[in-house]
Amino acid sequence: MDYKYYMGLALEQAKKVFNKGEFPVGCVIVEAGKVIANGARSGTANGQHIFSETDHAEIRALKQIEAGSRPITFGNLTLFSTMEPCLMCFGAILLSGINTIVYAYEDPMGGGTKCDLKKLPPLYAKAKIDVIPGVLRQKSLDLFYDFFNKETNLYWKNSYLERYTLEQKKIKRDQNK
Repeated sequence: MDYKYYMGLALEQAKKVFNKGEFPVGCVIVEAGKVIANGARSGTANGQHIFSETDHAEIRALKQIEAGSRPITFGNLTLFSTMEPCLMCFGAILLSGINTIVYAYEDPMGGGTKCDLKKLPPLYAKAKIDVIPGVLRQKSLDLFYDFFNKETNLYWKNSYLERYTLEQKKIKRDQNK
């Protein structure tokens, strides 16, 4: 499977919502080489008085599958996300039977994929999942960097994630000198 190609599609989803002022997370779910669902973060744009913490790209893509009419072979799906899924999304992905997660940019503040499943209750501990990090990381980092540099974006402003992202970009610039 061409991970970079499908991550590119997830990045397209992220760029669309970034252009609307949303936190730039995009996701696609692939079965047998075909995109069967996509999603993008919602509920974080400027002017919103209450941020939505359930409208994550991964959850929106999973709901798209649920709403579909064709049968899905769970356990044969790959999810691509521009950011490491959070704990909520990771739990939903595990329960959905997706067997591979590919993400671009790590989430040092809220990423859930590094959880030790063996220490969780049996429902999660028995899940078999492969996690592949860092696919098109730089392109995703660039998008998050641009997001955090827009003064109008308030979502996760002054957070550890914002500081980490700005520092990652600085490290990359210093390496290129």
